[in-house]
Amino acid sequence: MLLAATTISYIDRQVLGVLAPFLQEKIGWSELEYSSIITAFQAAYALGLLCAGAVIDRFGTRIGYALAIGIWSLAAMSHALATGVLSFAAARFALGLGESGNFPAAIKAVAEWFPQRERALAAGIFNSGSNIGAIVAPIMAPLVAARWGWQAAFLCTGALSATWLVAWLLTYRTPDQQPGLSAAERAHIGGEPGVSAARLSWSQLLRHRQAWVVAAAKFITDPIWWFFLFWLPKFLHAQYGLSLLELGPPLITVFLLADVGSIAGGWLAGRLIRRGWSINRARKGAMLLCALLVVPIVFAAKADNVWLAVALVGLATAGHQGWSANVYTLASDLFPRRAVASVVGIGGFAGAVGGMLISTVIGLLLQLTGSYVPVFMLAGGAYLVALAIVHGLAPTLEPVHLDVQTKLQGE
Repeated sequence: MLLAATTISYIDRQVLGVLAPFLQEKIGWSELEYSSIITAFQAAYALGLLCAGAVIDRFGTRIGYALAIGIWSLAAMSHALATGVLSFAAARFALGLGESGNFPAAIKAVAEWFPQRERALAAGIFNSGSNIGAIVAPIMAPLVAARWGWQAAFLCTGALSATWLVAWLLTYRTPDQQPGLSAAERAHIGGEPGVSAARLSWSQLLRHRQAWVVAAAKFITDPIWWFFLFWLPKFLHAQYGLSLLELGPPLITVFLLADVGSIAGGWLAGRLIRRGWSINRARKGAMLLCALLVVPIVFAAKADNVWLAVALVGLATAGHQGWSANVYTLASDLFPRRAVASVVGIGGFAGAVGGMLISTVIGLLLQLTGSYVPVFMLAGGAYLVALAIVHGLAPTLEPVHLDVQTKLQGE
């Protein structure tokens, strides 16, 4: 279910990126106006994350996730009514508000259902939906748009999320609400006895540098993923003259590689832990390998053929997604389950703010120079910088014991 929701959310996001070269010619927006449409999504995503994690921690994963996907289903379909820059920006803003609940809810569900040693792999599996969605979109969107018009592409994605919503409400329960769960299964999942149900505010969480670990990692590296999602089709169109239907194979290849990276990055950390590595060493070792995979992208803007560029970008997206699976799992490494959604919300907010900044910068750069070289240079070094900051803030990944501190403060 988490994989399906993440897949649908990224179909929703990527449809605009795939159709952007066509819509830009049809509607006539500039590079800077396109960046403002992207920024509207990211601004709403950031604003939504101010409260998404807290809402999910307050109402629970089942209801909180349902609220989020209900909003984004309606927002996805509303794109079909857009006629210009402002109306597209409004639709993207509503979509960003709804989709802000996806990752906090999914990570909380993983923390509820999986023991710590399995969480990175579980996160990697559902996070691979971001790549599956990015694969499905360039297959589906051009075909649907060519047959029924571009509006139909957005209506289709909204229908997918509405179908998921019904299935989620019928099936999802937490482990303590599943009567068929055996004692052995409960023991395998693990528990946090004596955990208070009191909701924690962001101000309480941000007192701990562990929360800043997640925020810093997301702020620096999430913007690179936003660039891949929203500008890669435009880069391939501008650099190699690919048409709307010709974009499919290169984009599918890139995001297939990203899918492999997502699962492999989560698997690697879990494998190292099972071999006796500490969580600190295993998590950071996997993150270092993923960061190194991104470095060669600095040569992508000067690649002399499209498939060399695709290989370099695909390697980078694989690295990003493996990195991302481990960054999400840092939240459950460092905080108890009741705070996980809020911590992921903090990280997502930081990532969305970073995405807003880079969208504006990219729009200005392309408007003035038409060159992608500086953007790829920035991407190549971002992950190593982020890992250095993560290690500086949490050299041993020591977890926060919120309940002990709360009790002491109460006394």
